Amino acid sequence: MSIPLIILIVLALILVLMYNSLIAKKNQVENIFASVDTVLKKRYDLIPNLVASVSKYMEHEKSLLEEVTKLRAEATKPDISDAHKIALDAKISSALGSIMVAVENYPELKANENVMHLQHTLHEIEEQISAVRRAYNQSVTDYNNAIEMVPTSFMASLMNYRRKQVFEIVENERKNVDVKELFS
Repeated sequence: MSIPLIILIVLALILVLMYNSLIAKKNQVENIFASVDTVLKKRYDLIPNLVASVSKYMEHEKSLLEEVTKLRAEATKPDISDAHKIALDAKISSALGSIMVAVENYPELKANENVMHLQHTLHEIEEQISAVRRAYNQSVTDYNNAIEMVPTSFMASLMNYRRKQVFEIVENERKNVDVKELFS
């Protein structure tokens, strides 16, 4: 076997390995995002029950309940982009957190067994969402690294692969908590 033929075979093998590696990373991101979608669907299915259970008590928070319902309807529309789903998830997380804080101001709600069960279920789902977000973010980081690093970046640009967005904390959740305000 001649040296040029060996070099050609080695180069072809390297190209195939890079291609397969990029495909595997892309598929892993899509697979984990499907898991995110599944857990978010569980949350979206829980929202109408939560809103129905607390709405008769929480007249003052009517706009908050309407906002959660509107966001849920938007999030369950078919064919929305991954980036839009990520943005909606952040808004829904914030709104649900506000509802859970508001529940604390209603003693009759805190004593309601159905609301307590819904709160517990929502807490479990939020933990599942957190775990699957971490897995998704790690997968996206691996994918983004692969499409940006040499030599796979050349193959990725030929395949028209673009950076994917990770789940991030919304800006208002990054602020420090005012402990004095909690105790006043």
